[in-house]
Parts: sequence; structure tokens; C-alpha cells
Amino acid sequence: MSIIFECEYKGRRYAGLGIPADGDTHTLYAVEDGQLRAALLAGGGPEATVAAVTGTAETASVTIGDPELRYLPPLLPTATNNSLINGFMGTHRSKFDRAPEPDEEFTPPNYYIKGFGSWLRMPDEPLITPADPIWLLEEPEVVLVYVNDDDGDPHYAGYSFGNDLNDIGLHLKNPWAWTPYAKLCETSMTPWLFLDEPPQTVTGRVTIERDGAKAWEGDFSCGADSIFHRFKDMADHLFSYPAMRAPGLVNYLFLGADKASYHDGFRIEDGDRLVLDVSSHGTVLSNVVRYGRQAASVVTGTPTS
Repeated sequence: MSIIFECEYKGRRYAGLGIPADGDTHTLYAVEDGQLRAALLAGGGPEATVAAVTGTAETASVTIGDPELRYLPPLLPTATNNSLINGFMGTHRSKFDRAPEPDEEFTPPNYYIKGFGSWLRMPDEPLITPADPIWLLEEPEVVLVYVNDDDGDPHYAGYSFGNDLNDIGLHLKNPWAWTPYAKLCETSMTPWLFLDEPPQTVTGRVTIERDGAKAWEGDFSCGADSIFHRFKDMADHLFSYPAMRAPGLVNYLFLGADKASYHDGFRIEDGDRLVLDVSSHGTVLSNVVRYGRQAASVVTGTPTS
């Protein structure tokens, strides 16, 4: 399985291979914004994509954990921010009272748009919420990454993992109208792009730490074998909308989560650390929750002529 990532180091954009561990020395390959996306669109499979990136002459050797190293969301177009965080809700089999039939007609699940790809937070970056959330919920999810070509045709690039933090308490107060507000908490994602088909099985464990000690933990699963809907059906439905086929768009598609700390009666508080150990894929996504400040009054000015 090939894994590739992008990052910024000393003012340059680089790509790397694998999932490096803190303290290790890792080789980075200088790339331009869009170079990896172009390699993926060119086809040829993971080997060709990796070769197109690592063939560059300029490399850098960096110690993982260097404060000048910052990971980027997979394929993020930093120059244009032509990217979108969005996803589906209520997709897990545990939320249905039956199993899907093999040839069952597809019924689209609820859908949301979270924001621009530049809003994604990376591992160890804080997740900022509104100042007064009702009841926060972590959501470990598979994230499918798509890139639209110049004609607007979407191309599947690979998958990663994310935490769609949201205010389920606000959602439950008015499920038909307030869910978009509930989603306005920051979302984190691993920078690793797995250059493979969407995963059949994904398992792991969430640990919530408070003041350095474990406050809650529980298992999760979010692969195709845990989700009621077929991945292809969800993607095909989404890309049936012309707005989702804008040329050059990078789409981070979150596929939904199962039950989590909220369903166990646990309340996430300001300062808690959410640790998502995706043990089936050897990666960890960890972020501290921070309540945002109260909004100031809207500043208005006098239009100038």
C-alpha cells in the first residue's frame, strides 16, 4: 500500500512517502502546488504517481517534529483554495434496524457542507468550536479525496481519516434546521493519502484525555463493512450535481461515523484532547478542543464612492 503526503518546510512545499514517526529523519521531495494532483490525474497507478513526485532533483532531510515542518491536507490547492469539506450523515449500519439488500435501490443519506479545505486542521493543531457548545461529539471517519480535472470530471485520488467534531446537542434541538450550525466546529484530518481503493475495514479506538489523564475511551469502526450505503453510490450521487464538478476542485468527502462518547453520556470539555487511534491503518489523529471566543459585534463601515 502506497502512502504519500505533502507539507511545508522552510517556506517550500514538499512531498514525502509513508507515515513518518516523530524523531525519525525523513526525506522530502520538493514539489509545486498542484504537482501531485497533476500526477494523480495523469493516471498510471500509485507507482507512477510516486515516481512523478520523487523524480525531482531537490530533496530535503528533516527530523519529524521539527517546528518548521507543517503538514498539509492531502492535495490542498493552497494558491486557489479550490477545495471543499463535505460529507454524509447517518450512514452507519448501527443506525438502521435492518441490513441492506444486495441490490437495494440507493436512497441518499443526509448531506452537509462544512467549508473550505483550508479550514481543515492537521494532527496536534487545536480544534476551535463556538464559545458555548451544547454537547460536542467526536466523529472518526473515512475521508475520500477526489480531484476534478480541467473538464470537471471527478477522479478518485485515495483516502484518509478525519474527525468531524460537531455540536450534536445543537443538532438535536432542531434536527431539521440547525444541523448546519452544529457542523461549524473545526474538523481535523490526517495528511496521509492512501493511494488505494476505499477501505473495506477500518477499526480503532478513541481516547479522550482531560488534564493529562484518560477520561473516556471507546472503539470505533468506519469502513465499508460498517456503513449501510455503498461508497460508490454516495460518490456518484454527489457528483451528479454540476456544482460538485467545478474544474480543479479538490473534494474531501467524509463518510459518516458510528456512535461515540456522546452516546455513552460523556461530555467533551474545553481543553480535552481527542486521540483517534486508527489501529487498522497505523495512524493516530490527536487534537485538543478549544472553545472559541464570543463574537464581537459586526463591524460596519460607511461605503466610499
